[in-house]
Amino acid sequence: MTGNGFTAIGGANQNEAISFEVPSDARHQAHFLSLHDVRKTYPGVVALDGFSIEVTQGEVIGIVGENGAGKSTLMKILGGVAAPDSGTIRIDGTDHDRLTVKHSLEAGIAFVHQELNLFDNLDVAANIFLGREPLRGGPLKLVDRAKLRKMVVPLVERVGANFKADTPVSKLSLAQQQMVEIAKALSIKARLVILDEPTSSLPTAETEKLLSVIRGLKADGISVIFISHRLHEVERVADRVIVLRDGMLAGTLTNDAINHDQMVKLMIGRALKARTSTSSRDAGSVALSARGIRTTAYPHRTVDLDVLHGEILGLAGLVGSGRTEFARVVFGIDRSFGGELHLDGKPIMPGSSADAVAAGIFLIPEDRKLAGILLDFAIAQNISLPNLPAHASNFIVSAASENATAETQRSSLGIKAPSIATRVGTLSGGNQQKVVLAKWLAMQPKIMIFDEPTRGIDIGAKAEIYRLMHALADAGVAVLMISSDMEEVISVSDRVAVMHEGQISGILMKDQLDQENVLLLAVGKSAR
Repeated sequence: MTGNGFTAIGGANQNEAISFEVPSDARHQAHFLSLHDVRKTYPGVVALDGFSIEVTQGEVIGIVGENGAGKSTLMKILGGVAAPDSGTIRIDGTDHDRLTVKHSLEAGIAFVHQELNLFDNLDVAANIFLGREPLRGGPLKLVDRAKLRKMVVPLVERVGANFKADTPVSKLSLAQQQMVEIAKALSIKARLVILDEPTSSLPTAETEKLLSVIRGLKADGISVIFISHRLHEVERVADRVIVLRDGMLAGTLTNDAINHDQMVKLMIGRALKARTSTSSRDAGSVALSARGIRTTAYPHRTVDLDVLHGEILGLAGLVGSGRTEFARVVFGIDRSFGGELHLDGKPIMPGSSADAVAAGIFLIPEDRKLAGILLDFAIAQNISLPNLPAHASNFIVSAASENATAETQRSSLGIKAPSIATRVGTLSGGNQQKVVLAKWLAMQPKIMIFDEPTRGIDIGAKAEIYRLMHALADAGVAVLMISSDMEEVISVSDRVAVMHEGQISGILMKDQLDQENVLLLAVGKSAR
């Protein structure tokens, strides 16, 4: 610690430590940053409509709203990526029509984006100080690796991470990579840190560390904008909550008014009743049986698990416990080092994802943008892609057939888009997830694996995804849901299997489901 801020590295002199101290000329300003009457439109869409916000030093502002409410546009304007059509941005008393990326950085605005922006062929230290590395060797300008790693240590410790500065990013879990992004944001002289869905891929323990980091930033006089669909986290850390709906300010909550119900009402204009799992649905026979499966995460440990027709089986556990690796084996992405899989009593061991799809086993991946959809393709093309032969005659794909299937799925799933020709990359996170789901629902699934199904999705879209999952189970589909969201696991699942270091540590029935039991099994202990 230095002064009243914690030490980080960055700025013009790359070889000297700087502290996150509030600049003296800004320390006495009530609002160092404000937006007034900002409007931004895209073709056919009003993204922000007369929006205003003021940011005070050392406060945590929660920003919530459904996907498409205008949150991303607001962040792009603050980051200098997008220019408003009208309105004023004021920084330290000076008005601007727009910000550039350079101006935003110079103003001390740091971002941690939901979509990770790391180079997995580099280590942690190289990612954090990319382009700002300390140099040695005079004109040779060699990177001083020893000094670089030494500079990164306090940042990694500050976010409570358990990896080292020289750890390759390719070896880190998604949650750990998120911590690297946060450390990167803290490595500049930040006055405002914007966290966009930072806990969307984090389990309980890592989330608690992040919330502690946010409190530390506030204590050091650094402002935080915390964007999250996990409303209970917003309730815990925010001094003020700004709610966006359809590009406009739906309301502001402070103090005791910050609670889940009030946020939901402002977000969607009504109280939300989300269906949760009940014991009234009777599961059927064993759909998928795994015995002795050994994955790449823990090749010397085995997974034994049954998933029943007509149930939602939650698969919980700490990050790195082997849940996703098990799903990759079932879906044929990875080969098992041993064991057997049976589908409806018949042996099956998919050698590829094509084999799994042919057998009726489908996967909604954790990172939908990387592995679930083609962002530059239209909705119709994404939906038909896994099953092109069904839309082809004499090896020629029929656009009419593609469009008919896409329109059916768009209507049944409520995909919000101008048309099925809309590029998927322009859709909100919830609607992108529906497109991933739509392509499989058109193919009569037997086993549906959801890996973090509501990551980065707003509360309204979450409820729709849950209803779709329940409808699948009601129709007899076996649903395996991998989730790090404790509330989601407990409320949605009919049963919960918990993994610990590559094996199932226990199965919890509905009447045993609570946070304590899940956590006990997740750390290798017995449920009470």
